[in-house]
Amino acid sequence: MNKIQTTVAVTLLSLIPGMALSAGNATEGYNKSTLCHACHGATGMSTQAIYPKLGGQQQDYLSKTLRDFRDGDRQNAIMNGFSANLSDADIEDIAAWYASQQGLTEIKDK
Repeated sequence: MNKIQTTVAVTLLSLIPGMALSAGNATEGYNKSTLCHACHGATGMSTQAIYPKLGGQQQDYLSKTLRDFRDGDRQNAIMNGFSANLSDADIEDIAAWYASQQGLTEIKDK
């Protein structure tokens, strides 16, 4: 293996852990997120300002946040309860669903 092939191989292999973290099935996530829809909306675009908009957020951020709620590292009475029984696969699927949705857009005043 020459130097270029080695560099390419090492680069590709270094991407594997990041890809594993981004696993998740968006279709399953939609089905698993039905309780979330009441506050965050089916596509993650909540209509009430007190509930964060999740649509288009980064999947890794959503996964970490849900894990933190589930594990008690982040406190919110509502979210701690809703996430308490989620498996890692559930969390990845739900995060994949909301991450796959239309994201927030910036509106500029003229």
